[in-house]
Amino acid sequence: MSLAEASLIVVTPVYEDVEASSRLFKELAAELGNDIFIVAVDDGSVRQPVEVSSLDAANVAGVVLKLRRNVGHQRAIAIGLGYVAEKIRPHQRVVVMDSDGEDLPSTIPVLLQQLESDQVDVAVGQRRSRVETFRFKAFYAVYKRLFGLLTGRAISFGNFMALKAHSVKRLAAMQDLAIHVAAAVLASKLRAKGCLLDRGPRYAGQSKMNFVGLALHGFRALMVFAEDVLVRVGIACAFIAAVSLFAAVLTVILKMTGFSTPGWFSVAFGILMLTLLQTGALALMSLMLTGVIRGGTVTTTIAYHDFIDSVAESARTRARDASVTE
Repeated sequence: MSLAEASLIVVTPVYEDVEASSRLFKELAAELGNDIFIVAVDDGSVRQPVEVSSLDAANVAGVVLKLRRNVGHQRAIAIGLGYVAEKIRPHQRVVVMDSDGEDLPSTIPVLLQQLESDQVDVAVGQRRSRVETFRFKAFYAVYKRLFGLLTGRAISFGNFMALKAHSVKRLAAMQDLAIHVAAAVLASKLRAKGCLLDRGPRYAGQSKMNFVGLALHGFRALMVFAEDVLVRVGIACAFIAAVSLFAAVLTVILKMTGFSTPGWFSVAFGILMLTLLQTGALALMSLMLTGVIRGGTVTTTIAYHDFIDSVAESARTRARDASVTE
């Protein structure tokens, strides 16, 4: 079965995790039947590269996109969606999910059900329950509030989502997709609907995402809305500068009217003027950077072909291609 014939296409990135991905393929086949097509993106694995034999063992149609190098989780998803966008048909649906087992195949029908509405372009999975450490939960809570403060938007979902065909093509045309998938969905203006889903335990091994990588992943979401962040930072700095200027004038008035104690005026006025100069300079720099970003925006899509080293087809896909050729 070819990609164009499947009713559901699953895109999943895999990095050094053959055991977990192999189990995922089997569970997808058991849960959704044989009418699925899996696009597994091997993100430059060296020790445990994904082989097409994993798809054959699960008896599912699909391909393994082997990348030339490790490009990161988000760009790997973008490459997979770019590959699908060139071949997808209007009636097909696409699911993006991780391959470690935390995104449960049994919850995919719930996401797909949301796409039956004409008012929904993307159905996103929101976590009902989490099994992470306290440090992760605390960081995530702070991150969500910081993201909302700096961008004016709420982000409460990750990579697990179901999309209609036109949504896939729209996202594939966005350069932000390779930076942060969830943030790109927000920036795309697609109509998204959240679904509360349980998170499953990892199939095998340990997560390769450490705290530094997690923090970097969070800040990349802010990069998608760099203009909004810079403008808000500039406004905040301008406000603080205005307050500092007002307070500095007030200290001068208090000094002239004799209400200040010896030495108080020099310290207070010096601190306020330093705050005024620093925040004023930061506000100016923020606004200038906003102009640079806006003027240098690139509208080209991700050239995913340049990252793919080879495309390996499963036995079911090769059999279909052979029958068509005959």
